[in-house]
Amino acid sequence: MNEFINSSLFTYAVIPLLICLARIVDVTIGTMRVIMITKGSRFLAPILGFFEILVWLLAIGQVMQNLTNIMNYFAYALGFALGNYVGILIEQKLALGVMAIRIITRKDASELIQILKNSNLGVTAINAEGATGPVHVIFTIVKRSNLPNIIASIKKYNPNAFYSLEDIRFASGGVFPAKSLWWKSKFVPFFDIRKAK
Repeated sequence: MNEFINSSLFTYAVIPLLICLARIVDVTIGTMRVIMITKGSRFLAPILGFFEILVWLLAIGQVMQNLTNIMNYFAYALGFALGNYVGILIEQKLALGVMAIRIITRKDASELIQILKNSNLGVTAINAEGATGPVHVIFTIVKRSNLPNIIASIKKYNPNAFYSLEDIRFASGGVFPAKSLWWKSKFVPFFDIRKAK
């Protein structure tokens, strides 16, 4: 075992690989921590921060012990880059939080509005004046995990509609489906969403 640890293979391949993996883990955790901070999570963000720094210290410790090995520097940088990528992928898969959708369409929006209401979403619709004439403006707030279904409905019923998305950190009042807030009573919430009394 000591022979392997002192070998060139361990020095120039295993240690850089471990450094790279450690950086992937700590940067992925760091990316998730930043996302949790922007979502207003006061409980989860510090926990992620603890493990992020713990793993980072292990990685930087190995680099500092092997300053003459150029492979460690490349492994450190590669791990940082891949960690950002993996962190973003995980966040997209988790689809945490809620988003506001603004839909602007010249076509009659009554069918789309009904579809949104049938999905237990709160919908606000107003008539407005656009650059080329009268338009319908629709506002709703949805869970990010439900976003693909809502966008599919927009494209189906109003394929030429303009829509924009915005992350929401806080919402008060309004209509929120009970099923979408199942975690509120079980976990520390990512958001402070309160129903109107």
